[in-house]
Amino acid sequence: MDATGGGDGTVTVVFTWDVRPGREREFERWASGINQAGARWPGHLGATWLRSEGARYRYYTVLNFTDRERLDAWLDSEERAGWLDRLDGIAKGHRHHTTGLETWFSLPGESVPAPPRWKMVVVTFCAVYPMSLLIQLIVVPPTQPWPVALKAVVFPLLLVPVLTYALMPFLSRVLRRWLYPQGRDLPPASPQERDVP
Repeated sequence: MDATGGGDGTVTVVFTWDVRPGREREFERWASGINQAGARWPGHLGATWLRSEGARYRYYTVLNFTDRERLDAWLDSEERAGWLDRLDGIAKGHRHHTTGLETWFSLPGESVPAPPRWKMVVVTFCAVYPMSLLIQLIVVPPTQPWPVALKAVVFPLLLVPVLTYALMPFLSRVLRRWLYPQGRDLPPASPQERDVP
């Protein structure tokens, strides 16, 4: 299987894109287009695009869906196949097996594997707990009169982007000597995270 699920039923799949030198801008325009097309698909929870710091022509996509069935529907769709046909001569893609936590700590296809899961859990807790505390202190009181469904959406809307774009990259960079055992090559200090324009 190329995708793995979270405890809530969500699934994540990671793609590596090897882009032909000189075709990066074309690839980024293509990535923006397929990202917009996928965002309209039922069950789409978002896609994070990354560009490898150590490999100039390598990009990654971390794609999230509500469930395996909807992910498969998108992956097997004619619309997506049409987008992939446009990549001919620009880039080649590869799909990887990954866990949800692993995507914050290492990029599939690199030589260094992800840290042990218990270490990933510790670092994730260190990121989530202060964010949760801040949300409880600052956001929850003014939203008390809101309907439960609306209040419930505020937490992930604030937490997930801050974790993905700020806290987890920061903590994994600061703690990387602890996360990755001594005596083997460390991953780049910080993969160049960016949204594809």
